[in-house]
Amino acid sequence: MLSRAARPALRAGSAATIRPATATIPTLQSANYATLREIEGRLKSIKNIQKITKTMKIVASTKLTKAQRAMTESRSYGQTSQTVFNEAETKALEGENKKILLVICSSDKGLCGGVHSGLSRAARRMLNEEGAGNYEIVVIGDKSKAQMSRSNPKDVVLSFNAIGKDVPSFSDAQAIADQICLLPNEYSQVKIMYNQFDNAQSYHPVVIEAYDEEAITQSPNFTAFEIDDEVLANMREYSLANSLYWALAEGHAVEISARRNAMDNATKNAGDMIDKFTILYNRTRQAVITGELVEIITGATASEDM
Repeated sequence: MLSRAARPALRAGSAATIRPATATIPTLQSANYATLREIEGRLKSIKNIQKITKTMKIVASTKLTKAQRAMTESRSYGQTSQTVFNEAETKALEGENKKILLVICSSDKGLCGGVHSGLSRAARRMLNEEGAGNYEIVVIGDKSKAQMSRSNPKDVVLSFNAIGKDVPSFSDAQAIADQICLLPNEYSQVKIMYNQFDNAQSYHPVVIEAYDEEAITQSPNFTAFEIDDEVLANMREYSLANSLYWALAEGHAVEISARRNAMDNATKNAGDMIDKFTILYNRTRQAVITGELVEIITGATASEDM
C-alpha cells in the first residue's frame, strides 16, 4: 500500500508518461488519413483509365469488321498484279546507279501494341542484311517515320501522314503512287513492307514487290500477255497503286485488331490493380479504425486509474 503522500506523485508521473504519447497521436492519424486519401485518389484514377480502355476496345471491335471487309476486297487488287508478275516471271534488273525503294506502310496512331515498332525492326533488319546503301526509304505514317528517322535519317526520301484515320481507299494508294513515281531517281525495284493479317491474335511483316516498265517488258513470259504499248506505259503505276492499296488495307486491319487486343489487356490489368488497391484501402482503413479504438480504450483506462 502506498501512502497518501506518495499517491499525488504517482498520479503526476502517470500524467507525464501519457502526455507525450497522446501528443503524437494526431500526427499518426493525419499520416494514415493522408495515405487513405492517396489510395482513394489512385483507385479513382485507375477506374477512370479502365473506363477509357474499355470504351476504346468497344470502338476497335466495331471498326474491325469494316477493316476486315476492306482488307478482303483489297486482296483482289494486289494479288492480281502479283499473279501477272509471277506468270510473266518478272525479276528486278540489275543496273549501275540504280537503288531499291523500300515503302514502309504504317500509320499515325499508337496504342496498338508493337505493330509499328515490329515493322520498323523488320525494315532495319533487312537493311542491315542487304546493305542500307542500296536502299532509299518511303515511309507512310508518323510512327514508323519517327523510328526510321532515328536509325536511317539519310535514307528517308519521302514520307506521308494522315493515312489510316479511316479505312484506306484506292484513291489514297493512287495518290501515294503518283508521288513515288515523281521521285527523281530510277529504281530497279520497289519493295512494299506491311503487316500481314494472320488472324485476330497474330500478324507478321511481309514484303511484296513492284517493278519498273523495263523489268516488265523484259520478263521471259511477257509475250503471253496481250498488252498494248499505251497500256504498258501506265501499268507500272497502276500495279504499284494496287499493291499499296493491298498493303494499306491489310495493315489497317492488323492495327485495329492489335488495338482491340491491347485495350482488352489494359482493361484486365486495370481490373487487377483495382482489386489490389481496394484490398489495400480496406486494410489501411481497418488499421486506422483499430488504432482509434485502441487510443479510446487506452484513454478510458488511464482516466479510471486516475
